[in-house]
Amino acid sequence: MSDTDAWLVVGLGNPGPGYAANRHNVGQMVTAELADRMRAAFKSHKTNARVAEGRTVPGGPRFVVANPNTYMNVSGGPVNGLLKFYGIPPERLIVVHDELDIPFDTLKLKQGGGHGGHNGLRDIIRATGSADFVRVRVGIGRPPGRMQAADFVLQNFSSVERDTLPNLIVDAADAVELIAASGLTAAQLKVHTA
Repeated sequence: MSDTDAWLVVGLGNPGPGYAANRHNVGQMVTAELADRMRAAFKSHKTNARVAEGRTVPGGPRFVVANPNTYMNVSGGPVNGLLKFYGIPPERLIVVHDELDIPFDTLKLKQGGGHGGHNGLRDIIRATGSADFVRVRVGIGRPPGRMQAADFVLQNFSSVERDTLPNLIVDAADAVELIAASGLTAAQLKVHTA
């Protein structure tokens, strides 16, 4: 089944309610926002992911929005399965993920490059054989003091961060829509100078 005009948008995170509010799951918070905009519910898919399909605006780009059912560090299998199932090329894959190296409440958009130590990205690159996908990097900042990054990402956002988080999620969802509608360069100009 080829869907060459569609975009696959994958929100990285860990499965289950215990992780749902973690910093590491901010990608799936963004995909939930996109599904709301499409008025679409997530449904189980044979690729071991939950998928919502539709358009956020009438006549706009078509999205396949997905959350893998796997833990983040083995996201590649479901992502590769979805690309194959829908016949979507890797350059029309947008991965939304948390980013330690960017301050909280900041977005950075890029295409290609390495994984930067992010295990979810590393596994997607390994499984798909391509690094040529778009990343919406949602800044979560660095852990305080001597806290390990692995512990920090598995914590929920702080109460102060939770005040701003809804706006950050909306901004990230807007960025996904802009990439699909106007291209990465136009999206970068708007997001990086905002």
